[in-house]
Amino acid sequence: MHTLNRIKLFGFFLIFMSITSVLAQSNNKFKVVLDAGHGGKDLGANYYGFIEKNIALAVALKVGKHLEKYPEIQVVYTRKTDVFVELIERARIANRANANMFLSIHCNAAPKGQAYGTETFVMGLTKNASNLEVAKKENAVITLESDYKMKYEGYDPKSPESIIGITLLQEEYLDQSITIATKIQNEYTNKLERKNRGVKQGPFLVLNQTAMPSVLTELGFLSYRPEGEYLNSERGQDELAKGIAEAILSYKKEYYGSSAQMVEEKPEKTSAEIPVVQDVPKPREEVKAVDSKGVVFKVQISASGTKLELVPKNFKGLDPISVIAENALYKYYFNQTSDYEKARQYLAEAKSKGYDSAFIVAFKNGKKITIQEALKQ
Repeated sequence: MHTLNRIKLFGFFLIFMSITSVLAQSNNKFKVVLDAGHGGKDLGANYYGFIEKNIALAVALKVGKHLEKYPEIQVVYTRKTDVFVELIERARIANRANANMFLSIHCNAAPKGQAYGTETFVMGLTKNASNLEVAKKENAVITLESDYKMKYEGYDPKSPESIIGITLLQEEYLDQSITIATKIQNEYTNKLERKNRGVKQGPFLVLNQTAMPSVLTELGFLSYRPEGEYLNSERGQDELAKGIAEAILSYKKEYYGSSAQMVEEKPEKTSAEIPVVQDVPKPREEVKAVDSKGVVFKVQISASGTKLELVPKNFKGLDPISVIAENALYKYYFNQTSDYEKARQYLAEAKSKGYDSAFIVAFKNGKKITIQEALKQ
């Protein structure tokens, strides 16, 4: 079979598995997959006795301990001990769990030993040399796997750009992934006063093969001794873990609300029936009525336990607004259209008003569907 066809079939398989797991899911918890990078025979970066696999695991377990205090959050670990887990299996763990988000935790390194600071990556192609080097380093772990050439057919570890043929899944979640990454970097920078190297894109295999918002964070450089000492210390790991947990809680609150009872679905990933409790009586004249039996795109701007009057002043001037009640939450949407490009314009408008974490949601016949499914229509 042609390599590109294999890749496409793999992508469709992941989508099928994620939809199947939605139908089988029996609880309403917000699921976070924490992936401690490297492990077992894969040490990761190793400088001055500071070993990446140990630091990544320690921080991941501490992040999980913070999150597990909240009954509406379920934490899934790709590893909890010093074992080797293949990259493809890390993604499969997240996909089988039907997770709401995936976070891979790593430490950085540079040959000259002077670089320092934190950076967080989302999946994406880039020509930036330093971003490609980070991706190359993290992706190189596949060479420790048996039959890696067959498992990752078409991918060259020495050329991260060769991942171009299998980027479709993460494109759907790019906005949410950027939101998570930004919140993590803000915690590092604003509260811990770590150097901010920014939110970046890179062709990471472990992110590419997950079917949910996914990020990879680099806690700092082990090759820069002062930072390595901080990362290797109990204090440093505690502070970083708390910051990451706070960022995840902030993301959950923005996208899913902060009620004790969590909603089952994750953005754009369920086909559950949607009970509409209130809609805009009269849209603006320039907004044409959309056939409720067809595909409709809306921009979700917030989720709250409070029911608000649907007037522009309550939504930073945005109009029209509709609301859908699900369990203990009210989800507020700006505008609607059957044209995806128009929906992207509405998304830009919502973000210009300050709704930085807004995202597009697709419906068909009163049921929420994925953006990819909607575009195929």
